[in-house]
Amino acid sequence: MTANAALVQDQFLQVLSRDEAIARFRAALQPRPLGAETVPLDALAGRVLAKTIAAPVDTPPFDRSVVDGFALRAADVAAASEGAPVLLAVNAETIACGTAPSLTVTAVTATPIATGGPMPRGADAVVMIEHTSLEADGHLAIRRAVGPGQNIAFAGSDIARGETLLRRGTVIGAREIGMLAAVGAASASVWRKPRVAVISTGDELVAPGEPLRPAAIYDSNGPIVAAALEENGCVAVRFGAVPDVADALEAAIREAHATCDAVILSGGTSKGAGDLTYRIVGALGAPGIVAHGVALKPGKPLCLAVCDGRPVVVLPGFPTSAMFTFHDIVAPVLRILAGLPERAETSVTARVPARIPSDLGRTEFVMVALSDGAGGLVAHPVGKGSGAVTAFSQADGFLAIDALSEALPADSETTVTLFTPHIVPPDLAVMGSHCTGLDAVIEVLADRGITARSLALGSLGGLSALKRGECDVAPIHLLDPATGRYNAPFLTEGMRLVPGWRRMQGIVFRPGDPRFTDATTPEAALAAALADPDCLMVNRNTGAGTRVLLDGLLAGRKPQGYWNQPRSHNAIVAAVAQGRADWGVTIAPAARPLGLGFIPLAEEHYDFAVARDPRRPDVVARFEEAVAAAGEALRALGFTPA
Repeated sequence: MTANAALVQDQFLQVLSRDEAIARFRAALQPRPLGAETVPLDALAGRVLAKTIAAPVDTPPFDRSVVDGFALRAADVAAASEGAPVLLAVNAETIACGTAPSLTVTAVTATPIATGGPMPRGADAVVMIEHTSLEADGHLAIRRAVGPGQNIAFAGSDIARGETLLRRGTVIGAREIGMLAAVGAASASVWRKPRVAVISTGDELVAPGEPLRPAAIYDSNGPIVAAALEENGCVAVRFGAVPDVADALEAAIREAHATCDAVILSGGTSKGAGDLTYRIVGALGAPGIVAHGVALKPGKPLCLAVCDGRPVVVLPGFPTSAMFTFHDIVAPVLRILAGLPERAETSVTARVPARIPSDLGRTEFVMVALSDGAGGLVAHPVGKGSGAVTAFSQADGFLAIDALSEALPADSETTVTLFTPHIVPPDLAVMGSHCTGLDAVIEVLADRGITARSLALGSLGGLSALKRGECDVAPIHLLDPATGRYNAPFLTEGMRLVPGWRRMQGIVFRPGDPRFTDATTPEAALAAALADPDCLMVNRNTGAGTRVLLDGLLAGRKPQGYWNQPRSHNAIVAAVAQGRADWGVTIAPAARPLGLGFIPLAEEHYDFAVARDPRRPDVVARFEEAVAAAGEALRALGFTPA
């Protein structure tokens, strides 16, 4: 392929609205359950009933006692009391569970019976053993009256023969299996689970567990999609990652289409010259591709096809894009094939604390994390981009911004669709600057039964959230140039500072770089870097404590690389270690694992702002205790507790 050819891109066939894409996909597929199969009782968990089941027998199948006691005639003991017990003769049999009675209970007699034992002929009630005593002459003294039918479960009182037991479409769990077993059902007719092929495409993909070669990434889409399929009533058939080689890719896709009920691929939807997937899918069967390009953010490159009656979907390559489009458009169709309701979602109403911009013309999905705020739930955007995987672990659900809106205004009430139906906000909400040391504190809290979530909003963002009452703890590391003091000058009324730990900031570089070989001080390292116009720096984002420190060091100078401004210490060390930059400023615990050179610059204070009158004083107190208890773990990570 020539260099010019590599730059050529086809255009999307037609970018459709979300609703139009869904309509075309469903019209071509006409989804319905794939067919029924009979499955034994021990394999029914999670399956969906294909037929309504009526009870073939009564449950219980006979009248039985629900207590340990004596079966008798209620009329005989109608006048019984503690002061005037009624004496009955005891029959010469004891009825246990599984024992068929042989003697009739006649007037003024009683038969011993265990819980679950079948009622004998002639008896119409059971008196509890606690309300009886055996007299010296062998008679039974009854000290409490019982009414007819008391302490008896009658035949069919739980389930009557012919009664509808379970309806078609019921998802079978432990309770349903118990009901089936109670009426003697050894199997049931359930909808067949769709077998869905999962194929990841791309030369850059490496299977998890294998060595990661240069410029490659691990295949996360395949495992994510497979797990999501299992959650939605399908069987995932894993084909693994297939490189962008036409023959190999076509062979895998055709095998998947021939042997499975549906095919889901990820990657290869952007229509670059190297993206072969959609071309292969287009020739797979009629009617072929029905939508390629949907007005969604994230998820525009989504490709939907129906090939000879089977759905074939090419999800975008970025994990967030892939999962939003899967759950919004693809999963409902697959659930129909599995006999399930289209959606099994739970939603809550929450307030967004800040304006969320959006692109006009595209329905936008935004992942959010929930916290308790004044007046109800608050939804904080978890924005790491469509290539992020970890955002899912931090988010509780997502909100949608309509295609006709350019933003969701601050303080708007909106609907948040939860990823799972039982999400509860954590005990402790931590919002501000993130540090790996914070993970050690949160682990201590977890060991003590307190749930916590940390959202990286930056130091100033955390202080704003604390002021609005949306979090409990705001980690900060802000240097006041006027006083040279950390953090305390930035607290507002109603806040106090919890001491955290110290982090050594320094200039980081690759060992052996001759420009830094003789530099032993920050001033010497900076002079060496600025002396070479080809020496690239990597900066930090505006508002970061490290950025304030670095701008002071540079004193207004902006060398090459100044506008490269990642948001984390890990990104700084990665840029230097991989040769995309030659130097930057980061913390020592981030630099050491990669063996980078490090020249100490200044000790940074990483502390915590909390409210003087917190909404949960007990939890904040436990947090302070956890900071102290994590001292040894913090030292092991390279931090110095305050």
